[in-house]
Parts: sequence; C-alpha cells; structure tokens
Amino acid sequence: MVVLVTGASGQLGQSLQFIASQYPGMQFVFATSQDLDITNEERVTSFFESNKIDFCINTAAYTAVDKAESESEKAHLVNVVGPKNLAIACQKNNVTLLHISTDFVFDGTASIPYMETEITNPLGVYGQTKLEGEKEVISNCDKHFIIRTSWVYSQFGNNFMKTMLRLAKDRTELNVVADQIGTPTNAVDLADAILKIISLGSQYSTLEKYGIYNFSNEGICSWYDFAVEIFKQNNCNINVNPIPTEAYPTPAKRPKYSVLDKSKIKSTFGITIKSWQEALAQTKA
Repeated sequence: MVVLVTGASGQLGQSLQFIASQYPGMQFVFATSQDLDITNEERVTSFFESNKIDFCINTAAYTAVDKAESESEKAHLVNVVGPKNLAIACQKNNVTLLHISTDFVFDGTASIPYMETEITNPLGVYGQTKLEGEKEVISNCDKHFIIRTSWVYSQFGNNFMKTMLRLAKDRTELNVVADQIGTPTNAVDLADAILKIISLGSQYSTLEKYGIYNFSNEGICSWYDFAVEIFKQNNCNINVNPIPTEAYPTPAKRPKYSVLDKSKIKSTFGITIKSWQEALAQTKA
C-alpha cells in the first residue's frame, strides 16, 4: 500500500513522518512543495502517472490566516486549485484522497460543537478558500475523506505552543485572547487518526463511508486557557492576562466558537481521542 503525503515539510507532514514506522504495511512517499507543486496541473498529472499510489494525504495548504486577506490569489492557488488538481488525478488513477480542512469554514456563531453537516459560512479569505477546496475535492474525486481540524500544534513547525514558549523566555507577562473558544489538536494525534482510517481501507469498499469528518482532541478551551496550560506543563513562570478579541485586532476575523463534534469519526472508525491536556503533556517543543 503506497501512501503519498503532499506538503511533507509542514507541521502535519512532519508528524506523519514521525509516526510512519508504526505503520509497516504502508510505503510512504513524502513530497515537499519542491518535489510536487500541487498548483501545477501538469506536474500533478505526471507525478501520479509515473508513481503507483493507493492513497494521497493532502497536507499542503496556505495557512497564514491574516496574510491571506492580502494574498488572496496565492491562498486560492494553494487551497483551491491544488486540491482540485489532486482530486482529478486521484479520480483518474483510482487513488483515495484524504484532504485536510479547517474549523474556519464556520462563522463561530454556534454554541454547541459543530457537526459535519452544519451550514458553512467562513469569515475570511483563508476559510473561504479552504471551503472551496473541499468543494473541488467532493466534485472531482469519488473516493475522498475531508478531515476538518482546529488549532493545530506539535513539536514541528510554527504554531501557538511554540510561540508561547518562545515568548515566555523573554517576558514576565503576556496578554492572550480569552473569548475565542475551540479545541487544540495535536498534529501527531491527527496524523495517527488519518493513518488509522487508511489502515481500515478494506472496510469501506463502498462509497458510504467517504465524506467529511471532524477531528480535534477532546475538550473545550480558550486561547487563554491553552496558553495557561502550556506554561503550567512547561514550568514557565509568567503572568497571563485574559483579553477580549477586540483588544487584539487582526486583519482576518476569527470564529468566536469553533468546537468540532467528533462523534462521526469515533463511531465510524473506532478512533479514541485524548483530551487536549493529555495530548499537550505528550508534546515537547
């Protein structure tokens, strides 16, 4: 079983490499943007024709939420055109596509966890392009899984956890937004869930199990709560002040509430999910 991972140098791509040895039945092809530019239709077509691939995990994405407001064309190219190219190639070559999406497809006006069937309404360019990318995958590839996730962090790449720990080295006090509510996702846990779905391949020979799934760790918190727990677990002596979103203006609006309901992925694939605090405790920067 050959598994192609696009965006291999990103946070989730590195997390997949980190646990790849736990899945000896899979042969991985890790492709960075230099190895495979998913925005180039000809290169994608050629890559799939010259390599025998069974599954494609698309972790490549434009994720700079604020920058996307001024770089909409670039975000569209990576988040919409790229997934479309992959979906078409996967359909043509009978490859199952696992595409990673985001909680930013929602507007955050809910008060209970979002199910996969909830109406989408992105607030900015990033969320809009990710939603359009989902639609391209659905339209162009029958055998697809779209996995929406939130607040991703890990020991790899740049993320909130690493930023907090870096700031704690130089500061004694920090202000963190306390009225945006969601759930952190450990990228290694997300990677493991993705590979578990692939390893159960023989169980979804029909199209009924394909579609959209939510995944994050369990529990609910604010960015402030997340920061406090990061400092607590890493024995950082720093004073954290909760502030409202209005006190920290950004180019892109964030959803105020983006907790994801994981019932579907748990019941369909028998996946157990750790609490966000437990997942954080197992992550060392």
